[in-house]
Amino acid sequence: MSKTNYEGNRALDARYGDGTYTKPATVYIGLFLAMPTPSTSGTEVSAGGYARVALTNDATTFPDAVNRLKTVGVVVTFPQATAPGYGSTVGFGFWDAPTGGNLQDYAQYTGGVPKVVGTGDVPSFPIGSLTFAEN
Repeated sequence: MSKTNYEGNRALDARYGDGTYTKPATVYIGLFLAMPTPSTSGTEVSAGGYARVALTNDATTFPDAVNRLKTVGVVVTFPQATAPGYGSTVGFGFWDAPTGGNLQDYAQYTGGVPKVVGTGDVPSFPIGSLTFAEN
């Protein structure tokens, strides 16, 4: 998983110097059509009934990391695609808001294989299928 510049700065400030960081109670997972970089936002899905999904930021949703690998510990189900705008998604990211907000971290799907979401599909990711590592 890569951090945006926004999140990287917050993490460094929390560890060194500033020392303040409040973990958000809720994070919002979203899908990408094109991956971001630390300084660019990438292309988030924006059509076809798409919406980010709220996740409780706790040990059930994000169990302890193993070998520097974190896994989402709940099923993540997005709204049904009502148009082909979901398209071929290549990764996921975490925001601090359901719309807009700050992208914090992001990762490509394991193996970099896109997930094609067509009209009528309900994109769902089983427990353990969304994994990421700290870069």
